[in-house]
Amino acid sequence: MSGEDAKLDVFEDFGASVEGEMTVPNQQKSQQHGKPEFNTLDEPIRDTVLRDVKAVGVKFFHVLYPKEKKSLLKEWDLWGPLVLCTFMAMVLRGSSGSSDDSANDGGPEVAEVFVIVWIGSMVVTLNSKLLGGNISFFQSVCVLGYCLLPTTIALIVCRIILFLQQNWFLFILRFVLTMLGFGWATFASMVFLGDSQPPGRKALAVYPIFLFYFVISWLVISHSTT
Repeated sequence: MSGEDAKLDVFEDFGASVEGEMTVPNQQKSQQHGKPEFNTLDEPIRDTVLRDVKAVGVKFFHVLYPKEKKSLLKEWDLWGPLVLCTFMAMVLRGSSGSSDDSANDGGPEVAEVFVIVWIGSMVVTLNSKLLGGNISFFQSVCVLGYCLLPTTIALIVCRIILFLQQNWFLFILRFVLTMLGFGWATFASMVFLGDSQPPGRKALAVYPIFLFYFVISWLVISHSTT
């Protein structure tokens, strides 16, 4: 092949440029009013904290007024249970942190309360899963933790009563308040967790929940400054 036969195809350069935008559309305009905000990477820390506090408050309200069964199961969190557990541990601890052993009022240590609450809720959740419950592990722990609110309220009232001169009437009053908190905590937890169990095994799931809140209520009623 000679050099005269060789041809080189040269295409005309039109000088066209490729242009485009790499921007992300504003999701806030497309979201409906009252819907959760998912694009929260650029929001201030103050807004994030206030939104989480509001969500915890809404869950507390549903525990006191357990009408909506799925309110604690849609978006679970452990902030509420952590706050309640820490508060109960500090109140029940009493003066056990004192260097004088005689000043100890017999209240449990902080670690003991944490173990009872968290390990107890895990055991109850594991029992629920073994019985065939269709609820996730952390959803169950979330519900059990948030339902400690009635017991915590009873603890606050009993702690206030303990500042008075103790007698049989005040002890009975503390006992009644503690039992009310125990009953409401058990009732609220069953409202949220009852439908997650098979129909023929609900009784087997109720007993560990009953025992879990009974132990915590026993800590409340047995706490004394005498």
